[in-house]
Amino acid sequence: MTEQQAFARIQELTHQLNEHNYQYYVLDRPSISDQAFDALLQELELLEKAWPQYLSPQSPSQRVGGQALSKFENAAHRFPMMSLGNTYSRDELSAFDERVQKGLGKPARYVGELKFDGVAISLTYENGQLVRAITRGDGQKGDVVTENIKTIRSIPLQLRGSGYPTFFEMRGEVFIQRKDFEKLNEQRLAAGEEPYANPRNFASGSLKLLNPAEVSRRKLDCFVYYLNTDEKLFHSHHQSMEAAKSWGFRVCAHATEPTDLNGLMSFIDHWELARTQLGYDIDGIVIKVDDFNDREELGYTAKSPRWAISYKYKPMSAITLLESVSYQVGRTGAVTPVANLKPVLLAGTVVKRASLYNEAEIERLDLHLGDQVFVEKGGEIIPKVMGVDVAKRPIGAEKVAFISHCPDCGSALEKIEAIHYCLNDAICPPQQLGRLEHFVARKAMDLNSIGKETIVQLFEAGLVRQVSDFYDLQYDDLLGLERMGDKSVRNLLEGLEASKQIPYERVLFGLGIRLVGETVAKTLAKHFPAVEMLAAASQEELVAINEIGEKIARNVVAWFRQEENLAVIEALKFHGLQLSRNTEADVVVSDKLSGQSFVISGVFERHERDELKAIIEQNGGKVLSGVSGKTNFLLAGDGMGPSKLQKAQDLGVKILTENEFEEMLA
Repeated sequence: MTEQQAFARIQELTHQLNEHNYQYYVLDRPSISDQAFDALLQELELLEKAWPQYLSPQSPSQRVGGQALSKFENAAHRFPMMSLGNTYSRDELSAFDERVQKGLGKPARYVGELKFDGVAISLTYENGQLVRAITRGDGQKGDVVTENIKTIRSIPLQLRGSGYPTFFEMRGEVFIQRKDFEKLNEQRLAAGEEPYANPRNFASGSLKLLNPAEVSRRKLDCFVYYLNTDEKLFHSHHQSMEAAKSWGFRVCAHATEPTDLNGLMSFIDHWELARTQLGYDIDGIVIKVDDFNDREELGYTAKSPRWAISYKYKPMSAITLLESVSYQVGRTGAVTPVANLKPVLLAGTVVKRASLYNEAEIERLDLHLGDQVFVEKGGEIIPKVMGVDVAKRPIGAEKVAFISHCPDCGSALEKIEAIHYCLNDAICPPQQLGRLEHFVARKAMDLNSIGKETIVQLFEAGLVRQVSDFYDLQYDDLLGLERMGDKSVRNLLEGLEASKQIPYERVLFGLGIRLVGETVAKTLAKHFPAVEMLAAASQEELVAINEIGEKIARNVVAWFRQEENLAVIEALKFHGLQLSRNTEADVVVSDKLSGQSFVISGVFERHERDELKAIIEQNGGKVLSGVSGKTNFLLAGDGMGPSKLQKAQDLGVKILTENEFEEMLA
């Protein structure tokens, strides 16, 4: 192939791939199979590698993820990303309409759009090419996440057609389709990992990953909903979105034509029921004045436009029959009651089970078998029982009473504060399996070649009972097992060998001592650099350490007093695992946060939570798991726990944003 032929083919492939993306994501009319698309893309990548002078930043090949970044650049928005006011009732929406009419001196025409439950993004285009993508941040500045955004195939790198402004910003919402989210969680559960909590947090966390190649594997999507430009090309929002679609943007098809308040009410009513049929999550409807001149007349408040508002739906709920209550035993022996329900459709899925938390919750609800119960699903994975329709309770219905013995091993349960525990952890099967799954998890020993199904298989074959048994596994033991071929066995054994280099604090966390999470394990490893020192520590010595309370100290001492646990430690030492640490490797950046304690909650724009923990500790501070009188600061991100916020406010704990925390360190 000559250089001229290569250049022509690169242009042809680029055009074809962009057209196929447009057909698939914008028009929802796939024109080629995934395999055929991948073949064209692979051909383009090979040609660009052979002729790098013709590689364009807007090439379809550049969506697959480039080099990992060290950090995100922070940049200002050309047009501030303002928030919308919220309304929850028809009366409040009518009041909004009255304010608009008063401001304009005439009735207004509105457009209604779905309010996507995702993450806002600002996309900057110059001369038809995507040049920058910035997160909302504080509305004035955000993180530049262009390389991550390029991996989203529904966002055009090069616009189609003509007529677009020379420079403009397009606002959109990044999200994940529900089927893709559920598939990811199925894979994580199969690998013995914790499932992602909800699609919105997943999308937010994905955009903050420093490795675009990882983002490209997460199948994010994007709808655009607002054009910002200094050029006056359109008279209305509706016109601008029609144009955006012709330029190659994905605009949600579910929006009203310009309408009045009554038309909006019908639109709201329709989607309150029909939202379960969508392939993605919405939490309301956005109402906007359509005419741009009317918008200019109405103007803005300090925080939001006067010409737009969001109508928020209440969490989805349903009523169904409580058929029975079963009990699950967790890794730590905690026994959790679960409501078994007559299947009911809720938020697009059939719900058969709901959490009841503990005995106190059962008492609060006054549950009886055969009750009609209200079930709610507010964006999380596991539904919950919110109440009981007492008027429909059957005569003579049996009151639900918490069990007294373990449903798996028959041992008597012990109530510790609000939770019932099975303390027979040595032989209780779900506790044994739970400890094994916890040990191989990503944040512990990171044995991704050993999933939940493999652990069950090894357990049932009698090959593994304690975590140290993993390191006794031999090639011949494994080869004959189901789904265990030569390659799988070698991967498993190689993973075990590599795990012997996992740091001491992660091994300590992997042991599964009750109440010893990641942070506590790190604290214990810091104060007791070898496991022998920790095993010999008294309860008084442990309590003397800041962050280690009476409960944790009791559990640690009790764990190391059990002969079978000491035998596990000896076996792990024999196999060469890291059960001490190199104190010379401790990283200290400064003592700026010395004597200060932090609690971290929520999702952050520029940092992962583990990264924030490391920054605090490297600067002399301490990270606590919960808000208490010992807490100096609550580092609060998006979607933080409301109970932590309330407790911090009650105790007078200073609440920091991510920006304020960075200023503290500057």
